[in-house]
Amino acid sequence: MAENPASDKMPAVAGGPSDEELARRIALHLLPGIGPVLARQLVSYCGGIDGIFQKRKSQLERIPGIGPERAEAILKANVLRRAEEEVRYIRKHAIRTYCYLDADYPFRLKQCDTAPILLFGRGKLQLNAPRMLAVVGTRKVTDYGRDLIAQFCEGMREAGVTIVSGLAYGVDIVAHQEALRCGLPTLGVTAHGLDRLYPDVHLGVAQKMEAKGGVLTEYATRTRPDRDNFPARNRIVAGLCDATLVIESAERGGALITAQFANEYNREVFAIPGRINDPYSRGCHWLIREHLARLVEQPEQFLEYMGWNETADGSKLSGQSRQLPLFEELNDEERTVVESLRDSSEDLDALAFRVRMPVNRLSVLLLQMEFRGIVRLRP
Repeated sequence: MAENPASDKMPAVAGGPSDEELARRIALHLLPGIGPVLARQLVSYCGGIDGIFQKRKSQLERIPGIGPERAEAILKANVLRRAEEEVRYIRKHAIRTYCYLDADYPFRLKQCDTAPILLFGRGKLQLNAPRMLAVVGTRKVTDYGRDLIAQFCEGMREAGVTIVSGLAYGVDIVAHQEALRCGLPTLGVTAHGLDRLYPDVHLGVAQKMEAKGGVLTEYATRTRPDRDNFPARNRIVAGLCDATLVIESAERGGALITAQFANEYNREVFAIPGRINDPYSRGCHWLIREHLARLVEQPEQFLEYMGWNETADGSKLSGQSRQLPLFEELNDEERTVVESLRDSSEDLDALAFRVRMPVNRLSVLLLQMEFRGIVRLRP
């Protein structure tokens, strides 16, 4: 059954575009064969978005890059009705839109020629936050990668960095989860519309992100997560951020595409090395070897290079202060173990001898401490 536009019409967001204005913006966004560059060209030559849909074919085809075929496609495309449906969905589900003509459009992304002309977002989005970092990598993240993500997110906590990634398996979802754990704003960029989430097992994480961040996309509803959408999504991840950090990557993959976009946009790119034979460190090594990324090993190195080693009020980061509450919760046995492990790792027997504790008791204690994130088991 066809929907009745009048009966489903929702009020516009205060201070935002009216339903009619928003529909024309979405219609431009949906025009077939018109990408971000040509869309801007159309707006420029037509004196605004409204003028595009008022021109005759002969006028449109004289615009550089349009020509007769695209002009005919623009006039024949029934995008306004589809755009009106999208407006009703947006109003009903409290989705925000960001047009490149608006002041609240991400200023970093506005500097990129291929940036979308329209974005759809849900949550408490701060797209112009002072410090934004893309964390990307393989979908087959290892324990080494997980540890690094936790370490870097912890290191970004006091600096107030927003973590951006793609809500995919592997490094992406771990980055979002660790950002949430550390109380950092985190933003996920999807390769489909906001009427779904792919993969759907990450829906719970995405919903938690909306309280201090959210989900962003350039795609209208009913857009499936098709393969070609993911490289396009990666340009948004890179363009939104001041820097991109590649945690783990094979010789090919989306992380390297994101790093390539970041380089094209003159953004900083960092990569963390691993062992030379690890397949998911080869992409990082290639970036470093080809001078496409700066080698980084510790969050302090990254913060120093970015000039983010101060808090918002200008004071130096405290460094060790983040861990004080953790050690205040330790009992006497746990504190003894932590003090013994502070400077180096030890095997179970050597540690038991040092702390004068039976091996079976120490094994139970270490397992409990590992669950709490106090100690970490190494090979």
